[in-house]
Order: sequence, then C-alpha cells, then structure tokens
Amino acid sequence: MNDADDLDNLHLRSPSSLHTPSTLKYATMNRIKHARVARALSGRLDRVSVLGGEDRGHTGCVNAVSWAQGGELLITSGDDTKVRVWRMDPSGSTGTNASNAESQEEYPFACQSVIDTGHTQNVFNAQMLPFSTRIATVSGDRQVRVFDVGEVVGQSPTGSEMEYTTRESCIRVLRCHTGRTKRIITEDSPDLFLTVAEDGQVRQHDLRTSHSCTSGACPAPLVTLPHELSTIALSPLTPYQFVVGGESPYAHLFDRRHAGRNLHAEWGVPPDANSATTCVRRFGRRSRAKAERRGFEHITGARMSDWNGHEVLLSYHLAGVFLYSTRDEPESFEDQRGPHSILTPNAKRRRLSTTKSPSPHGEPLTGPDMEMIVEDQLESLFANNVTDSIDNLSQEDDEDGDDDDDDDDDEDDDDEDDDDHLFIPEDADSHQAVPVVYPRTRFTGHCNIETIKDVNFLGSHDEFVTSGSDDGNFFIWRKSTGELVDILEGDQHIVNVIESHPHLPLVAVSGIDTTVKLFAPARGVPSFSRWNNAETIKKNNAARASRAGLSGSAELQFAYLVLNYQQALRGTRGGGEESEAQLTQCINQ
Repeated sequence: MNDADDLDNLHLRSPSSLHTPSTLKYATMNRIKHARVARALSGRLDRVSVLGGEDRGHTGCVNAVSWAQGGELLITSGDDTKVRVWRMDPSGSTGTNASNAESQEEYPFACQSVIDTGHTQNVFNAQMLPFSTRIATVSGDRQVRVFDVGEVVGQSPTGSEMEYTTRESCIRVLRCHTGRTKRIITEDSPDLFLTVAEDGQVRQHDLRTSHSCTSGACPAPLVTLPHELSTIALSPLTPYQFVVGGESPYAHLFDRRHAGRNLHAEWGVPPDANSATTCVRRFGRRSRAKAERRGFEHITGARMSDWNGHEVLLSYHLAGVFLYSTRDEPESFEDQRGPHSILTPNAKRRRLSTTKSPSPHGEPLTGPDMEMIVEDQLESLFANNVTDSIDNLSQEDDEDGDDDDDDDDDEDDDDEDDDDHLFIPEDADSHQAVPVVYPRTRFTGHCNIETIKDVNFLGSHDEFVTSGSDDGNFFIWRKSTGELVDILEGDQHIVNVIESHPHLPLVAVSGIDTTVKLFAPARGVPSFSRWNNAETIKKNNAARASRAGLSGSAELQFAYLVLNYQQALRGTRGGGEESEAQLTQCINQ
C-alpha cells in the first residue's frame, strides 16, 4: 500500500491496529498519521456514531469528555454522576447482533465500565491520570474524587457493562476547595494533578501523601484570585505554565518555576516570594463586544496548544473566541482617569461642578480602549438620569423627607462613585502590575450565552480552532486566517465540549443531550454539516447575542429603578452596599 492509499484508508482501522514492529516504521507511520489527520480535518466531517441512547448510556447532560490511554478509551460523565468508560469494540459492532451488516460501525465504541462516583451534584470534568488506571472527577458538590478499579477498567469479560459501586472504586475524596470544582488538568504523573474551582483557587493534589481536609490541613493553593474561576489550561510542552480564567475580563498566566530562575529577566515580572506561583502575564481585549455589559465579562473556556506550547485560546461569554501567544510582547494600558477622559465620570458631578469650580477638559482620548470607555460612560449617564428621575418623584411623594439631607447624601455618594463606570485594568484585576497581552485573532459566528463552553484546537499541528454553540452546532475555524470552515450539528440543544482523538481524525462532541456524538471524515455528502446554511446561522446567532445583551441591560435598569424608588420612599438613601446586595439577588432570581 502506498502512502496515498494509506492516507485514504488508514482511518478505518482501530488504534490497536496502528502498531509497527520497529521504531523507524513507527516514526514513519506517525508522520503518515499526522498528515492524514491534517488532510481529513481540512475536508468535511460527518457524524459516524452516537454513544448512548434512550435505554443505555448517560441519563443526564454529558459535561465531561476526555480521551485516555492514547485514544483507546473515552471517559465521559455528567449530570447523572456516573463515569462511563468506552472502548472501541474489536468486533466492529456495538450491538448484540454482530452478524447484521447494518449494525457495523466505522468507530464502534461500546461502554465497558460504569462507576458510581457518589457525587451529590453534577460532575463537570473527569480525567484518567497518566500511566495509571485512576480516574479523577470534580463536581458541583465541591469535592474531588479519585477512582481505581485496576486493569479491568474499560474491559468487560462478558461483553456487557461492568458496574462498580462507590465503595468498590473510590480511593480518595478531597474536600480542599470551598467552591464548585470545575476542571482537572493532569500532569506527567499518575499521582499529581491540578484542579480549579469557583472559590478562585488552583490546587495541586498529590496522591502520594494524605491529609485531613476537615482539620484545615490542606496544602496551600498554588493560586488564589478574588473572583470565581471556571477553566484552566496547560500544555505538556510547557508544564511549568498554566492559564486560568473565570469571572473576570482577564485570563492569568502563572509560572511555577522559582528555584534557579530569574522570572524578572524572562518576563519582566519579579517572582512572588509569598506564593508558589507568579502571575507573569494577563490576557485581555481592547474592547468589549456590543452585547457585553460592564462587570459581567466572563471567560468560559481556555486551552493551550499541545503542538507549540505557547498559543492560548480563550472563549468569552457573548464575545467569541480569541487566540493569544505567551511569546507576544505585552502592550501598555494608560490610566484613563484624569485629564484624558473623554467624558466626566458622573452626570450629576458635572452639574455640580458647573456651579462651583469647573474642571478643565483635556484632549480627547484616542486609544484602543476608547470604545469600551465610551460605553461605560454612556451606562453612567443612563444610570444617573434614572436616579435623577427617581429623586424628583420621591420629593413629590415624601413631603416629610429632609431634601437637603438627601441631597447631601447623594453628593457624598457621588464623591465615592466618581470612577465606578470607568473600565480600568488596575481596578478590575488583582494583579495590577502584570503586563497585558492582546489577541492575535478573533473567531466568531457561534453563540456562547447559555452554558459554560470549552474551546479547543483541532488537527495534528493545531491547525484549526473549534467551539460549541447555543444553537446545537459546533464551529470549526482555520487558525491561521480566522476563516470559518465548517458548522456541524452536534446536539439537539447546546454543544459544550469538543475533544479530538490524539491520533485519529475522530472528534467526540457532547452537550445538553444524554449522548456523545463521534465525528470523522465524511463519506460522500455529509448529513450533519450545516455549511450550506452558514450565513443564516451566523446572523441568527448574532441577533440572539444582541437580544441577550439588551435583555440583560433592561433587567438591570429595571432593577435599579425599583430599588432606587423603594429607597426614595423609605428614606434609606445612602445604603449602597445593601442596595447592591438586593440588586444582585433580584437579578439572580
């Protein structure tokens, strides 16, 4: 068989058939596999298999999908708190009637093992630790659990699913986090792995040692940030670095190297002597998307390239996917407060200053962040106009109120809130002195509103970028140009997770459905490609994002209106912290 035939036919084989007797032949085959994957993903993909169904598989949303043991196994979990281990069936059939030609599948994965995790809330991530049969899970119950059923994992001597109880399989329960645990990152060890949680912490767990979480003896976290975290990324080529993101407009790159290294010489940032890691870069944007609201920026997914170790993908809620590089030089951000503000910070403050001592206006701001600052100022103007209207209404309704005292209180509040609507990186982030890297490319067309979506690279050299969408599709872009190359239906509702096989042109996709879909190179016209409707899909997604932004703004404005009106009638103006808490509760209901 020549190389051309190999490229066309090799994807029909299972991973176990790719072994060669010599190192030279293996290296040649490895190059062929890389070329095959790149060529296959450059064409059209199509759905080739569905794992699970009405009477088998998961019974809830599938939140966790990961390949293990070189692609021999597929680990899945989700809302039903079960871990399922799928293995490619060497008989070529996932059904009981193997002689039926219709039951033959190109990638016949079958569930071999089912583990009852004992988690009391949804499982968000599940990973098999390298060089072992251990499986680690994280969940909304704040726990990290580790399971091990030995070499029989993913193998069933009877051909049917082998079920394991929590007592039989669970070897460790870790309660170090105080918030919902969201993601796991494995390291080059069967004993070490990282977890990230909504408590703003990144922790490294070492299964070689034990401690009591209830007695407060947990090892110190590697990272503690003042906002919720939902994603973490690490590349095996640069295992000393990792990126975290969450309820912040910035993702943070941390470096764990301390001994024998000068971080200041390499990054321009001095090492943090009080921490096990040092934040060396922040990844941000020059402006928000039109539908985003100030203070609600959120990173839902992050991924570092396994191919080159320096490229970073970040998926922003409502804003799209952005490509960064840890090698890019950071850009400075000038403080927008002071003489270069294009508008005064507060509408009421501007009126007061006209009767006292007008402040001089400087030259108009002309930086890359001007759009973001203008939007913030417009929000400020709107909020103050609403407050002014409420003030006038309350003066008519509350005849016994002390208007002079109220005005004084309002003026004091204005003094405290002058800069609230200015977007300043130093105000929005705890690592004020860390330089900011801006994106190389932005990928758009999908919709990321409803759920926490991962982002990923595709291709043997990470030539493509992919993300799920609220319309039930997943999108594939060419990394080098940002060009959209395909849209595929991956779920009846929403696609959240996309994981590429480490060697084959095979992609596992999951979301709100109880099943996992497998995609591979299409034979003929693809049935699940939505490329012919690409323009309509993109327009619908853009309109949906705009409606979400408007809806959120209207909800916020109405909440402010109601709360300010209640304050005016009750004579309780000036309770800023209490009002903010009430507002948050109103919005979250």
